[in-house]
Formats: sequence, structure tokens, C-alpha cells
Amino acid sequence: MTIRMKPVGKLDDLPRTSLMSGETPLEEMPNLTKHVGTARLLVKRDDLTGLAFGGNKVRQLEYYLGEAVVQGADTILITGAVQSNFVRLAAASARKKGMGCHIQLEDRVPKNDPIYKNSGNVLIDKILGATLYSYPDGEDEVGADAHLNEVANGLREKGNKPYIIHLSPGHAPLGALGYVDAAREVLSQCAEQGIELDEVVLASGSGHTHGGMLFGLRALGCPVRVTGICVRRDAEQQHARISSRCREIAELLAMDPVVEDADIILSDEHLGPGYGRMNEQVIDAMRQAAECEGLITDPVYTAKAMSGFLERAKAAEKGQTLLFVHTGGTPAIFGYERELGAAFGTTG
Repeated sequence: MTIRMKPVGKLDDLPRTSLMSGETPLEEMPNLTKHVGTARLLVKRDDLTGLAFGGNKVRQLEYYLGEAVVQGADTILITGAVQSNFVRLAAASARKKGMGCHIQLEDRVPKNDPIYKNSGNVLIDKILGATLYSYPDGEDEVGADAHLNEVANGLREKGNKPYIIHLSPGHAPLGALGYVDAAREVLSQCAEQGIELDEVVLASGSGHTHGGMLFGLRALGCPVRVTGICVRRDAEQQHARISSRCREIAELLAMDPVVEDADIILSDEHLGPGYGRMNEQVIDAMRQAAECEGLITDPVYTAKAMSGFLERAKAAEKGQTLLFVHTGGTPAIFGYERELGAAFGTTG
């Protein structure tokens, strides 16, 4: 497979600000390879993007904050789940750029546990000095955005210049551009290390990471399979979302569409019982990743994606090479202390 590293539309001309500490490692997982089967297993360590515990959202925020800086914004607004990694990193990014941050936390997960409500990402949000708001309906993207707009209007009346990071459909997915660029990084690293990929596996939620990576690979002429593991919606709903994301990315980059319907591959077998809720597959995936490779995955995104990755690895043919994109999310594990403590045992 020969890949020509070329410009991807207007990607290099769009506003972007530096938030990452550099390229993230692409590493072998030899112990997990021996444990699971005959395929060669690799991991892209986007949990090591460097800012405030890292994660995939740092790549995405470089483009949002880039536009915010160009617009002269002094405050960032964002909405997300209570234990959202995105809002945590939005707050850290805002502080890094000398801005204020207002965060809206949506009740997406049916948990009244005070640890979940106050530990993990929420505690970091507070340490970063973000102003927090609550929104009661975790499945009302339009309503959550509308309430965020009201907060922004109030800030404007006080003389602030707010910039809203909209994540719902109908808004330009600037964050996805971070993973169009990440596709270039992955292919460059593979070329340097003499790696021929057969499949990339990652979590599929908002669609920015999945859509961006898939679009980037196809734009660069790479036909490798990209499997998205559903973490919030079933495969049918998520397919429509990824399809829309890829069309929107093409528009942002002033390119013809490069992603075909058959390119969008999804699995929702590891989703149950729903977003932010664990199952035995998740616990087992967390245990295998930790005990085999010292990798810490979280129950919301990366452990579900790892569970799907392990299934793909077991089904792979001998000699194939699979890449797991570790998107971070580590602080969220502390919000699930009760469940994880029970699952992994305690010391006495």
C-alpha cells in the first residue's frame, strides 16, 4: 500500500492554535498480542496529548480555539455530560489561552452518586476555575445548545466576547479536523516504522474522531478499514451521524466527498446498557488492557472501544495489523469509583 502524503484540501489554511505537546506515540502491544490471538496489535497513544490529563479532544480543540482566537473571544462555552472529557479539556484549553470558561453539564447518565457528580472530570473542571451550569436532559442536544446560547447572551450583555463550541448536528465540526490531521500523523509514523495497517479501531460518539480519521485516511488514499465502536447511540443512528460528519468535513475543506457509505463500519455490540454505563465486557476489556499493557481505559469510551478492538483482534487473520486509537478519558474512572472498586476488588 503506497500512500502519498499530500495537503488535504484547505486543512493547513484554517485557524489553529497549539495545545498539544507534540506527536503522540504509536506503540506495539506485544503482551496483548500474545494474549488475544495471532494479529499484530498496536496502540495510538492519544491519551498522551499532554494537556490536563490529555485525550483526543486536545486535537479537536486546537481548531475550535484557533477560530476563537481569530474572533477575539475572551470566554469559551461548551456543553457535555457530567463526566465529559471534552468540557474538562475545553476549560484547560481556555485557561492555556488566557480565557474564561463556562461549562454546562448534562444529565446523560442515570446516576445520583455524589462521587460521580463531584469527582473525576468535575473536580478538575472546578480546579480550572470554570463556571458550571446544569442541564437536566442528557438527550436534548438542541435544548442544551439553546440554553448555552442564553448563557452566552448574558455574557455579551456584560461586555464579554464568548465563543460557543457546538457539538450537535447542524454546526461545522471543526473538531473533526484534528483527526483529519491525525490521519496524516498515523500514516507518517507507519511509514517510518514500516507498518502496514489492516484496520483502525476507535470509539464512535460525537463523530468528530471517527469521521475525521476516516475522512483523513481516505483523502490520503488509504483504504484501510476503520471500525467505530458505538459508545452513545446504536449503529443505525451513528451511521447517519458519521455520514453527515464526513460530508460536513468535505465542505469545510472545500473538497469533494471521499467517504463512501460502505466505508462507515460500526459495531454497537458493546454499547449496552447505554452511554456511560458499564457491562461485563467493559470490565474485562479494562482488566486486559491494564494487566497486559499497563493501559488505563475508562468505562465511558475507551474500555468499550477496547472491548470491540479485542473482538476484532480475535477475528483477524494471522499476520494482520490492527491499530487501537486510545482517546484518553482517564479522569472519568474516578467518577465510577463505586462500580470499579467492586469490580476490581479492594485491599484490606
